[in-house]
Amino acid sequence: MERTRIQKIFSISNPSEFEALALEVFQFQYQQNPTYHEYCNHLEKTPSNVLASQEIPFLPIAFFKTHKITSSPHKPEIIFESSGTTGSISSKHYVRDTSIYLESFRKGFAHFYGPVEDFCTLALLPSYLEREGSSLVYMTNDFVSKSQHSSSGFYLYDLEMLQEKLLQLEKEETKTLLIGVSFALLDLAEQFPMDLKHTIVMETGGMKGRRKELIREELHGILKNAFNIQHIHSEYGMTELLSQGYSKGNGIFKTPPWMKVLTRDTEDPLSIQSHRKSGGINVIDLANVDSCSFIATQDLGKTYVDGSFEILGRFDQSDIRGCNLMAL
Repeated sequence: MERTRIQKIFSISNPSEFEALALEVFQFQYQQNPTYHEYCNHLEKTPSNVLASQEIPFLPIAFFKTHKITSSPHKPEIIFESSGTTGSISSKHYVRDTSIYLESFRKGFAHFYGPVEDFCTLALLPSYLEREGSSLVYMTNDFVSKSQHSSSGFYLYDLEMLQEKLLQLEKEETKTLLIGVSFALLDLAEQFPMDLKHTIVMETGGMKGRRKELIREELHGILKNAFNIQHIHSEYGMTELLSQGYSKGNGIFKTPPWMKVLTRDTEDPLSIQSHRKSGGINVIDLANVDSCSFIATQDLGKTYVDGSFEILGRFDQSDIRGCNLMAL
């Protein structure tokens, strides 16, 4: 994918620019991605008869487990691999150019929170650090390394040291980001409750089989009470995407300008629904230029007129994933 198109993707400023680039990327991926090309042909959807982004076919996310989803002939710089239950097949995302991922998550975070350099970043992602190929660890490691604060870093199971660090940062009124997997944040909340006035607590979802699954309201209620804060923030991302949605509270997510979420009818998966109806989550992530930008996930949710969305759960019988919110 030529650099000029990538620059256009990350400088989208309005819906018409998004629409034009979505159709351009669709045409490119239809031509360059063999698996996606075959899938679109099976549906009789081609650039000649797809005239709007909502008509673009969304590739079922399970294809990332069974096929090499790539729109580039070049060797990937990195392969991200999903977490999952023991014995399950992992998704693989072949990322040709890591600079695109870096640009996407840095600009995406800054779009909602300002430069990550302004934060002391504390990462509580023990399960992710115990395996190779986590896109979440890659992103968080970059946040830590770009931080101007000496206390930024990863914390595995030493929750007492993390508490001491957080209390010290609170005393200094340091702007802090605590990003963690749900089960680890619950462990911290139960063992070391404390007041966090200058800290954003951000959960990335996932009990990973360590604890009983909780609905979002229950999880957030426990964390809010333990840390005496009004809102728990959330990150919505996955191995198969190079962009993330963020929620600043109440489970309502927003996306950066180059990412869009729609819902499909659960009875007719090729039909896009109107807002406020529960359905399968479809994601357009234009940062996925070298793989596939149009993905039908296994999450259930709702979209709203302002472009925000919420996650309501998972389709039955789909794998438990590391990077999704808790199923209802």
